[in-house]
Amino acid sequence: MTTLLADIGGTNARFALLDGEAHTPPVNLPLSGFTGIAAAIASFLADRPAPAAAVLAVAGPVQGNRVTLTNRGWVVDGAEIAAALGIRQVRVVNDFAALSWSLPALAGADLHPLGGGAAEAGEAMAVLGPGTGLGVGAFLPPGRVLVTEGGHASLAAHDAREAAVVEWLRARHGHVSAERLLSGQGIENIHAALTALGDGGTAPLDAAAVAARGLANEDPACRETMDMFCALLGGVAGDLALLYGAKGGVFVAGGICPRFPEFLAASRFRARFEAKGRFKTWLAPIPTWLILRPDAAMLGLATLARQG
Repeated sequence: MTTLLADIGGTNARFALLDGEAHTPPVNLPLSGFTGIAAAIASFLADRPAPAAAVLAVAGPVQGNRVTLTNRGWVVDGAEIAAALGIRQVRVVNDFAALSWSLPALAGADLHPLGGGAAEAGEAMAVLGPGTGLGVGAFLPPGRVLVTEGGHASLAAHDAREAAVVEWLRARHGHVSAERLLSGQGIENIHAALTALGDGGTAPLDAAAVAARGLANEDPACRETMDMFCALLGGVAGDLALLYGAKGGVFVAGGICPRFPEFLAASRFRARFEAKGRFKTWLAPIPTWLILRPDAAMLGLATLARQG
């Protein structure tokens, strides 16, 4: 039986077909060119065999096999898609549920080390991923996944500079979640706040420009933005390790960080991960990794498809 696998984010979607143990190479489609997810799926399937089933991983909270994409507003309804495209069974899951299912299978070149020791077998694993938003999930051995909306939890500042940035954003947005700073928009928010807290003379920049200038060390505000982004990410990663008891490791996913693995590894990410007062020694052995494999969620989707 052929099953459609889809990893649907706020900006792009990846599609593949699973028949047996292996899936086809994922095809990436920008969603801006479509009116809805059914149209994107139909475009992918136009010259491919019709699947009997589909498992769709979607960025947003799933209820009743239906979800609204948090950062796009589209409704993804399994029953409606099945009827529209003639697919017998369409299952909708949270995107970080699929990614969490992939964690036990990741190894070697799939991962870039970010510090810590060896993973403890049989222990929980946590994942967080800055992209269009901030996804959070966990794998609980031997075979359970915890789906969360942890990216929308409140963000804690670690020092006075971060507190000033958070306060500046609070005045404009009210609640300041982790996603408000740890996402593509978050990079822009940090930069805007740092600029406003300085002389205010720098024009607004998009996330790509901030990252490029910061990584090249061409602009002090951009460099500080990227440094703060990595430090805040490490702090939230350490929180997840504590919350989930994730001695199996904490993984960083998403579309942003794989663009600068060496910078992230050399940043304050790991120091901030461990900076939890009396629990520094408890956190020190826990390994942290950056997921480099672009189709990691497909591994989890394939697992879910085989479960039926």
